[in-house]
Amino acid sequence: MTTDLHPHPSASSTLPPSPNGRGNARPLDLVADFPAIPEGWAYLDTAATAQKPQAVIDAITRGYDTTYATVHRGVYQRSADMTLAYEAARRRVAGFIGAAENEIVFVRGATEGINLVATCWAREQLKPGDRILLSMLEHHSNIVPWQMAAEAVGAAIDVVPLTRDHRIDLDAMAAMIRPEHKLVALAHVSNVLGSVLAAKRATGIAHSVGAKILIDGCQAVPRLPVDVAEIGCDFYVFSGHKLYGPTGIGVLWGRADLLDAMPPYQGGGSMIDRVSFERTTYAPPPTRFEAGTPHIVGALGLHAAIDYVESIGLEAIHAHETALVRQTREALHGINSATLFGPEDAAGIVSFSIEGVHPHDIGTILDESRVAIRAGHHCAQPLMETLGVPATARASFGVYNGPQDIEALVKGIERVTRIFG
Repeated sequence: MTTDLHPHPSASSTLPPSPNGRGNARPLDLVADFPAIPEGWAYLDTAATAQKPQAVIDAITRGYDTTYATVHRGVYQRSADMTLAYEAARRRVAGFIGAAENEIVFVRGATEGINLVATCWAREQLKPGDRILLSMLEHHSNIVPWQMAAEAVGAAIDVVPLTRDHRIDLDAMAAMIRPEHKLVALAHVSNVLGSVLAAKRATGIAHSVGAKILIDGCQAVPRLPVDVAEIGCDFYVFSGHKLYGPTGIGVLWGRADLLDAMPPYQGGGSMIDRVSFERTTYAPPPTRFEAGTPHIVGALGLHAAIDYVESIGLEAIHAHETALVRQTREALHGINSATLFGPEDAAGIVSFSIEGVHPHDIGTILDESRVAIRAGHHCAQPLMETLGVPATARASFGVYNGPQDIEALVKGIERVTRIFG
């Protein structure tokens, strides 16, 4: 490995992306903020779930330790204070993605957010003969709920192919979309390939025939600035745990007029206006979609995670990860038995295979070298079929990674090739 792969001492020395867009940022070197990452362990599975900085851990601890109470219904001071903190988290999320506060629905994760739209919008609005448009690289969470909705109402699903460098082919999408398409659902960043969707263009194509569009932002919000108003989409979802926040909390953003026209997702406490045995009326959004006691402390942790990410700067994070992806791909290009998937400018993710070696074996041997990667179909089996492989190995980066992790990954892969050579 060359000498420029060694970590620099301080996050304050981060450089902006180079003009050619390939990234020329010095490593952020923030691993000290993450107590679950011991020295010498290369955690390269951020696309599955991000490790948590101490600031998030502290916010969660305070929420349970010294300030805990339920929200919205208590008249005592601590409950009122916790309600203020919970709703402040909603405002923080809204500001983070350029939305209005009353358009932010807290859910358990992106999967629940997609299922909510599939149940409360698609099953209500679609009819027999209507069509849903997905892409070949979608996560199962952005396929199965739409299949269930389509089967329930008699709709059909079409699939946008990929370009040769494994991006969603928007030219093909523009050619195949027609008025029968009422909903489009696409990943902003592929969880397997790291390819980035031109979200604003995709939205324009969907809207050209009157279709609504949902964008899965799980892999985008931790590493790219997102402004739903600028994109112009109709729904946007993401999970807290991939954004350095806790599990069990996520966000559905929907345009206010769409949310207002949707029926509740679940019935119970909090989501009502008035209940009688004869009739129940429902609260306005977003409360209508948040039945029961919410994940209060999860919202506080998500607030802290957004504060943490924005204190670094999403531009700096993207530049940092772009540099790591570039260095990783360049190193793997030097291994003859390695095949790389996805575009050269993938966002934070590198998927690959080694000829003659199952990805599970790659992952096991790398674990022996204290390198943690993901190996499998990554909840994207249709994409694996398109790529012509049963599975891939995937390295994915976060703010705690540096070139030393790439060096450990490449040394581990070289060991794999020796073992299986």
